[in-house]
Amino acid sequence: METDLELVLVARHADLPGGLHVRRALPQRQRRMVGPFVFVDRMGPTAYPPGEGADVLSHPHIGLSTLTWLFAGEGLHKDSLGTVQRLLPGEVNWMTAGGGIVHAEFLRAAAGGQVHGVQTWVALPQRLEECAPSFEHYGRDAVPEVDGDGIRARIVAGSLFGRTSSVRTSSPLFYVEVRMEPGAALSLSREYEERAAFVLEGRVALPEAVLGPGEIGFFARGREILLRAEEESLLLLLGGEPLDGPRFISWNFVSSSRERLAQAAADWRGG
Repeated sequence: METDLELVLVARHADLPGGLHVRRALPQRQRRMVGPFVFVDRMGPTAYPPGEGADVLSHPHIGLSTLTWLFAGEGLHKDSLGTVQRLLPGEVNWMTAGGGIVHAEFLRAAAGGQVHGVQTWVALPQRLEECAPSFEHYGRDAVPEVDGDGIRARIVAGSLFGRTSSVRTSSPLFYVEVRMEPGAALSLSREYEERAAFVLEGRVALPEAVLGPGEIGFFARGREILLRAEEESLLLLLGGEPLDGPRFISWNFVSSSRERLAQAAADWRGG
């Protein structure tokens, strides 16, 4: 019998310097990507005194774009282009590494006393893997909202529900924060080939299963998906069209070529 779900995985636990708790939904052995997304880390929620938090010190990237999205706290981004950019909840930092960039991120609790957010890596199409690095910051007005029937969706990047984010992407994708009240129902259309839902809080039911906190469900191609919240829930919808071939990851590097990963590591060791 055909089902809506291809696979359900539980995000793996990890801790970053400064005590920031992380749950990694992608990559995992059973599934490496969904659309162009090759890495999905939920950061926190971790409690800190206001003004304190965690530092992710300077490190390199190639072959990807990073997308940082906060629910609580604030961030400060610095990179080898000379960028210094503050990030608040509802805003988007989008950094494209291309042929190579070095950056650091500093996360701090605000008055609420928490750091909570998600960082994703979006692999670049092969034609852009060696493009010049760049950084773009987008304010709240770049992220359209869709409200109604117990659902509030923010289109962080790409297009979904008839709305399109102003964030400039390199391939067809969607990345959407969804908050659902108990009993609210959401229909996810067939418009993208690869689709997933990562539940951060609450419980969301499908006809054949329930996704709980820390679980990511990957949906069958070509099927309209109905999600119903069993309780107040927060989830991310993400995916898009498959990229032009597999991607390999080594440390902070992403590439369609294993040889390019080795070269990037050698370049970093060599300064």
